[in-house]
Amino acid sequence: MKSDDLGRTSLAGQLLIAMPQMADERFAHSVIYLCAHSAEGAMGIIVNQRAPSLSFPELLRQLDIIPDDESIRLPAPADRMQVHRGGPVESGRGFVLHSHDFVIANSTMPVQDGICLTATLDILRAIAEGRGPSQAMLALGYAGWGAGQLEAEIQENGWITGPADEAIVFDAALDSKWDRALAKIGIAPGMLSSEAGHA
Repeated sequence: MKSDDLGRTSLAGQLLIAMPQMADERFAHSVIYLCAHSAEGAMGIIVNQRAPSLSFPELLRQLDIIPDDESIRLPAPADRMQVHRGGPVESGRGFVLHSHDFVIANSTMPVQDGICLTATLDILRAIAEGRGPSQAMLALGYAGWGAGQLEAEIQENGWITGPADEAIVFDAALDSKWDRALAKIGIAPGMLSSEAGHA
């Protein structure tokens, strides 16, 4: 974890794990990779929700990256790419969490521990052509919080934080990510209490 100029700890690069009693349905059982966190607010990508009824090839066609009439055979790992629901903010915009072996100058933001964020069409084009990052997770939209909002939600027992790892961020086993994120911090789901301050 990094500290800002005032000595506050930044949660960028951590996982935000929804508590069982999460009131907001959009975030029920969600696991969010926090890309940015400062006094001004926070931004993250949900890593365990699939976008309803949209495939990667369909998205590439919608964005005119591949022609409509082309039945394309995407190279690996693009042939396995899923489209995720990254959050309710800017849900029509794509965000790619990816390994640090691919960088677009002035567009790629390193987050932490070899994980980067890029939000340009260029990375989608590179993935479709087989020259993108070795690991990537595409999401539409993101989760965002204003100044002090995330801290308040954590204090109110809406979220618990834990360390991220590449498997939880990138692998396709979405249904187990919430349990695995909790297990990584030594918590079984049945241990979680809805009383504030008690896990």
